[in-house]
Parts: sequence; structure tokens; C-alpha cells
Amino acid sequence: MTVEALFSTGTDKMEKAINQMKKEFASIRTGRANPMILDKVLVEYYGVPTPLRQLSQVSVQDGTTLVIAPYDKTILKDVEKALVKADLGINPNSDGIVVRLAFPPLTTDKRKEICKEVKKVCEESKVAIRNIRRDMADELKKLEKSENLSEDTVKDNQDKIQKTTDKYIKIADDLAAEKEKEVLTV
Repeated sequence: MTVEALFSTGTDKMEKAINQMKKEFASIRTGRANPMILDKVLVEYYGVPTPLRQLSQVSVQDGTTLVIAPYDKTILKDVEKALVKADLGINPNSDGIVVRLAFPPLTTDKRKEICKEVKKVCEESKVAIRNIRRDMADELKKLEKSENLSEDTVKDNQDKIQKTTDKYIKIADDLAAEKEKEVLTV
């Protein structure tokens, strides 16, 4: 592995950590109805756990209600069971044709609880980024021995690894601050 390949691989992994964090943020409930919250909901469909959004059309009604219309009306009860089992904190309401999820306004306590969850997800991402930094530094030490890199080259690359890490940690912090602001906005 070369130094360039080391940085390419490391930044790719850090980018993936940030993308994973964004996915998790998308599934965190805010005051508004967001279909992304259903991404982790699996419905038993002919014995196979299938993502809810593959089995139905999900739309937002009046900003606070999700309307789930299954393509196959016979699975309506299964969709309701999956929504209850997913523990979204919202009870599904079925009229025999569609399932509605009405998002109640968040209380101050619930908003603070969600902010703690946002911070936890952010911290997990930052730990992943730091682990990638450690792996890059270890790989650099191996390269130093195998390719007889000069001390200056090694030092410059260590600084570069740290700058890359700082950049991605700042991105994670900024995304978390943005999500917290979204959660706290009434």
C-alpha cells in the first residue's frame, strides 16, 4: 500500500461513517412527519421480513401525519403489527384502507431526550472516525518500515492524517448541531 492509497482508503471510510450518521439522523423523530422514520420497519410478507417502504406508498399529510397505503391491502394488519413492534412512540390508526401515523407535538422532555440520542449517534460516529485515524497511523508506521520513509515524510503524513480526522469530526459536530436545532424548533 502506498501513502496515497492509505489516505484514499481512510477518507473513504470516514466519509462512510458520516453517511451512516446521516442515515441514523434521518430515522430520528423530530416534530414533523418524515417517511425516513419508517426505513427500519420490517413487515412479515409471505414469511419474509420486508422493508415497509417497499410494500406501500408513504405520504405526508398536513405535515404531522404519515399515510401508509399498502399496495397489497391484505397485509394491512401485518403493517399495523410491524409499526407497533417498531416502537416508534406513535400508535398506528387504520381505517381498513390506509394506516395513519399522527405525530403528536413533542414535549420539552421528549425533545431533550431526542437531543441526547442525537449526541450519542454523533459520538459513535466520532469514535469510528478516530478508530479509522488510528488504523491509518498504524498503516503509516508499517509503511515507514517497509519503504524506509524519512522522519519528515512520516511527520507530514501524521499531520495530514490528523487534519483529515479533524475535518470529519467537525462535519459530524456540525451535522449534530443542525439536527439538534431541528429537534428543538417548535
